[in-house]
Formats: sequence, structure tokens, C-alpha cells
Amino acid sequence: MGKLEGKVAVITGGSSGMALASAMLFVEEGAYVFITGRKQEQLDEAVKLIGRNVTGVRGDAANLDDLDRLFDTVKREKGKIDVLFATLARARPPHWARLPSSTSMRPST
Repeated sequence: MGKLEGKVAVITGGSSGMALASAMLFVEEGAYVFITGRKQEQLDEAVKLIGRNVTGVRGDAANLDDLDRLFDTVKREKGKIDVLFATLARARPPHWARLPSSTSMRPST
């Protein structure tokens, strides 16, 4: 029995990256997972990759109508949420573009 056996998880942005890897681990540990993504094709690929105990719901976590649809789907299909793992796509504030690709944490001498 896995650590998340019988649990229901919602992972926003779950169609790629860290969130997809987390969704795969959650399923491996026994959870049923709902993942979201903005691009249907990428979401479908993620669902296929995870393989079982997963539902993909297209939507943008920044859009309240999409969130309402997501939570309506979860409520209808599973009736509860035990774990909410909210991730976002790449944030691109303008000031980040000016940061060097690496920084040094050494104190100045």
C-alpha cells in the first residue's frame, strides 16, 4: 500500500515538468490524480504517459472559470480533494531578464 492510497490529488500545470513528475509519483503511491494544462495535446500526452488513475482537465489556473470547471469535475468524479499541488508555468517578470545566468554567493573581500 502506497503513502497516498485512496487519496485524491489535484495538480495544476501537471502536463509538464516538475508537476508531471509529481503526478506520476502520486499515482505510483496510490493516489488518483487530476492534472491541468492549457494545451490539450500536451495534456493528453501527459495522461497517456501517467497511464492510470488520472484525469486531465484542460484549463489555466489563472482563469476562474477554468478553476470552477476543474473543481466541478473533481467533485462530480471523486467528491473530495485530499492534496492540492498548485504549480505555475514559467513566470517572466521583466526584471528577471536582467539577472545574470549565474550568480556568486561569495562575500566580497
